[in-house]
Amino acid sequence: MTSHATEVDLEEILRQALDSTGEGARWTTDTDDMWCRLTPPSTTLPEQGWKLHVSATAASAPAVLSRALGVLLREGPVFKFARSLDQVSALNSRATPRGSSGKFITVYPGSDAEAARIASALHTATAGLDGPRILSDQPYAANSLVHYRYGAFVGRRRLSDEGLLVWYIEDPDGNPVEDVRAGRYAPPPWAVSPFPASVPAPRPPREAAKDPVLLGGRFSVREAIRHTNKGGVYRGTDVTTGAPVVIKEARPHVESDASGRDVRDWLRAEARALEELGGTGLAPEPLAMFEHAGHLFLAQEEIPGLPLRNWVAEHFRDVGAERYRADALTQAGRLIDLLAAAHAHGCVLRDFTPGNIMVRPDCELRLIDLELAVLKGDSALPTTVGTPGFSAPERLADAPVSPTADYYSLGATVCLVLMGKVPHQLPEQPAGRTADERLADWLAAAGAVFPLPDGLPGMILGLMREDPADRWDPAAARAVLRGTGRTQPGTGRTQPETGRTRPPRRPASVPPPGATPDAPRAAVEGIVNHLLDSMTPKDAPRLWPVSTKAGETDPCTVQQGAAGVLAVLTRYFRLTADPRLPEAISTAGRWIADRTDTRSARPGLHFGGRGTAWALYEAARAVEDRALADHAIALALAPQEPTLSHDITHGQAGSGLAAAHLWHRTGDPRFAGLVTDAADRLAAAARPAPSGVSWPVPAESALASEAGKRYLGFAHGTSGIGYFLLEAAAVTDRTDHLDLARAAGEELVAAAVRVGGAVQWPTQAGDVPTAPYWCHGAAGIGTFLVRLWQATGDDRYGELARGAARAVVERAPRAPLAQCHGLAGNGDFLLDLASATEDPAYRAMAEDLARLIASERAHRDGHVVFPTEYGDVSTSWSDGSAGILAFLLRTRHTDSRLWTIRQPG
Repeated sequence: MTSHATEVDLEEILRQALDSTGEGARWTTDTDDMWCRLTPPSTTLPEQGWKLHVSATAASAPAVLSRALGVLLREGPVFKFARSLDQVSALNSRATPRGSSGKFITVYPGSDAEAARIASALHTATAGLDGPRILSDQPYAANSLVHYRYGAFVGRRRLSDEGLLVWYIEDPDGNPVEDVRAGRYAPPPWAVSPFPASVPAPRPPREAAKDPVLLGGRFSVREAIRHTNKGGVYRGTDVTTGAPVVIKEARPHVESDASGRDVRDWLRAEARALEELGGTGLAPEPLAMFEHAGHLFLAQEEIPGLPLRNWVAEHFRDVGAERYRADALTQAGRLIDLLAAAHAHGCVLRDFTPGNIMVRPDCELRLIDLELAVLKGDSALPTTVGTPGFSAPERLADAPVSPTADYYSLGATVCLVLMGKVPHQLPEQPAGRTADERLADWLAAAGAVFPLPDGLPGMILGLMREDPADRWDPAAARAVLRGTGRTQPGTGRTQPETGRTRPPRRPASVPPPGATPDAPRAAVEGIVNHLLDSMTPKDAPRLWPVSTKAGETDPCTVQQGAAGVLAVLTRYFRLTADPRLPEAISTAGRWIADRTDTRSARPGLHFGGRGTAWALYEAARAVEDRALADHAIALALAPQEPTLSHDITHGQAGSGLAAAHLWHRTGDPRFAGLVTDAADRLAAAARPAPSGVSWPVPAESALASEAGKRYLGFAHGTSGIGYFLLEAAAVTDRTDHLDLARAAGEELVAAAVRVGGAVQWPTQAGDVPTAPYWCHGAAGIGTFLVRLWQATGDDRYGELARGAARAVVERAPRAPLAQCHGLAGNGDFLLDLASATEDPAYRAMAEDLARLIASERAHRDGHVVFPTEYGDVSTSWSDGSAGILAFLLRTRHTDSRLWTIRQPG
C-alpha cells in the first residue's frame, strides 16, 4: 500500500475547519490508531439508531472530509473519520470485509429527523466526488457517497448460544438481537427508514432477481463462486455458444490509490495477460470485457477442475500418503514447467500461488486470476497486495517487477504440494535467525515425519532464498527434480536467458532431522516467559492477549479465556516449582473469580462455567488459597443455564466431565449427583444411529442450519459424549452408562474410513473424511477409542486408535500448531496412546511433533510465540501458546492430559 500520510494530513484539515468556525473549543476530540472522533458538548448519544456513512477514496478523501466538515460542525452530531489516507486505503482494500468496507466517515445522529437532515446535506455537499459503494448500507441516492444503516451506536455485546461475544441491538420489546454487519443492506423489520426512497443500488448477480441474469448481452449467470470486497466471481454460460464461462467483477474505487487507479485497472491488466497467453493452453481464453451498472466485468473460458490448494488437501485425503507422494512429485514438475512457460511468453505473474492455479481433471495445470501479471514492456500497477507465505518478501514491499519473485512463489507452491503446508514465519524481535535458517529448520523437522527424496528440501530452499539474487530458477529446480546432473543440490543453476550455469552464493542445505533436539525445551521456557510478561490484570478486558479472528469468547473460559492459560501455568508450577508462578497463579485466579458469577453458569467445559471452576480449583490447590477453592466449588455447583447442547465444549457432556473431575478431587457427593444427572440427560437425548447411537443437534437449535446434524468428533459430537459416559460409568457404577458409551463406539467403528494403514473419520457419518484434529477428526475420536479400549478390552477400538495415530503422523507437516485444530492436540493423543499401549514408538512420534511445533516458533525479546492458523498470535488454550505449552510439557514429564480424567494404573 502506498503511503499517503506525508501528502495530506486529514487531522490538519479538521484543525483548520475548527479554527474557521471559531468553535473548536466546544468539541472534544479523541484519536486512536484508526479513528479521529469528535463529540460536541452535552451530547447524549442514543444506544442505537440510523447511522450514516460517507465513503471516499485515497484521492478524494481530503475534499470529502473538507466538505463534510462544513455540514457536521454546523449540525453538531457525534462523528468520526479515518485519521489518515493510509487508513482510507485500508478501508477500501480488496481484503477488507464486505461489511466494513468504505466507511470513511461515520455519523451518529441524535434522532431520525436529524439523520434525514444531515444525510441530505452531506449528499449535496459531497456530490460529484469519488467513493466506493458501501455494501452493508443503503445509498442515500444513486451515485451518492452517503449511505445509511440501522445499528448500534454504542458497544453492547453479549454471549451468543455458540459462546461467542456478538454486538447487539434491542427490538421494541427490549429483546437482544444481533447487530449483523454483513455485506448487504438488511435493516431490522421494526426500523422505519426516515430517508426518502432512493434508487436501489445494483445487487450482485447472485442476489438479483430469480430470473437468469444476462451480463454484457451474452453471458447468463448461473452461480457465484465467491464475493469479496473487490467484486464477485461467477459461473455462467455464453448464450451464443453454450460454453461454460467464468465472469469476474471489479467494483469502482476498491483498492484505489492516490492517482485514482483501482481494481478495474487490475482487471484490464488481467485481460491483456490473457490475450498475450491466448492459444498457449497456459491460461483461460479471454472472451469479453464490458461494463454493467458501473461495474467492470471480464468473461473468460471456464477451466474445469479445482484450485491447486484444494487438490493438495483432497487428493491426499482420498489416495493416502504413499500414492500422494508420487503424484505430488509429478505435480511439482508441472508447476516448474508452467512458470517457465509463462516467463518464456514475457509474463511475470507476481501472484503464482496455489489459489491461482487450476488442476484440470487430467491433472494438467492452468493459470487463473492474472490480475497482477505484468507483460514485457508494460508498466506494473504499484501494489503491496500478495499472498502471505507465497509472495516474495520484496514483492510485498512493491519492489520492481522481477522474475525472481516468481521463483520464490514457485518454491512456496512446490513446498505446499510436497509437504501440504508452507510454514508461517512470524517476525522476530530482534531479528536473529534468518528466514532461510528458519525454513531449513522446519523442513528438517517436517522431513522427520514425512521424508522427501534427497535434494528436494534443498530445492525448496534454493527457490525461496530470502535474497532474490541467490534464488534458483526453474531450470535448476527442474534438474534436481528429474535427477539430471544431480550431485548435491546447490552446485549450480541454469540461467534460462543464456543457458549458462553459475554457482549460487550459498548452498541450499537442510540440517538432518533431530539436529535441534533442545528446541522444544527452549520453546517451553520462552512460552512461560511470554505468558507471565503478557498478563495484564489491571484495567484490561482480557487477562492475556488472544486472537479474535475466529470470534471472541467470554474472557474467563477455557477455550479462549484466562482459565485455559491458568490451568497450564498451574500444571507447569506443579511440575517445575518455578518460584515465579505462585504470585502469577494467585493474581490470575483472583482476576477470574472477580468476574465469575456463582449464581448461574453457562454449560460446557470449554465455553462454560464448570471448565473455569476446574481451572480455579486446581490453581487454588497449588497456591493453597482456601477462598479461591471455595469460589471454584461454588461456581461448579452453580445452576446451569438451559442448553440444547449435548457436547463437550458447550453442553451436558462437558459440564458432566468437569463434575467428574471435581468429584475425584474432592469426594463431594454433590458432584457425583451432577455427573449422574448429566449422564441421564444424555441417555434421554441419545438417538439410534445406523450402527450405534448418536446425539443429533436439536431442531430447536439457534442455528437452523445445524439442526439434525450428527457430529462424530470429540469437541462437538459422539466421541466426546462417549468419553464422558465412560467417566460417568466409573463414578455412578452403572452399566447403562457404559453400554451407551459402547454404542457410541460402535457408531465410530462403522464410520471409520481406511486409506492405506491410516484411519480417518468424517465430520458426520457419510461425508468425506475430515482433517485428523481433536475437534472433529481422528485425534479426538482416537482419544475416546483409546479410553474405550482400556475400559472394555475390545481390540477393535485399539486397532482403530492405532490407525488414527498413523493418520495424525502422516498429516503432521500439513497441520497448524494448536490444540483444537493442530499438532498440540494431535500430539496429546499420541501420548495417550503411548501410555495405554506402553509402546515407546508413539512417544517418539509425539516428540517428532514437538520438534515440528518448535520449528515454527518466533523469538521476541526473550519470549516465544507461535502463529495461529490465521497467522496472528494468541496465548489461549484452543488456538494459542497455552495449549502448545501443555503438550510440550507432557513430552518432558510423564503426566495426564489436561481436561481429561487421570486413569489409575
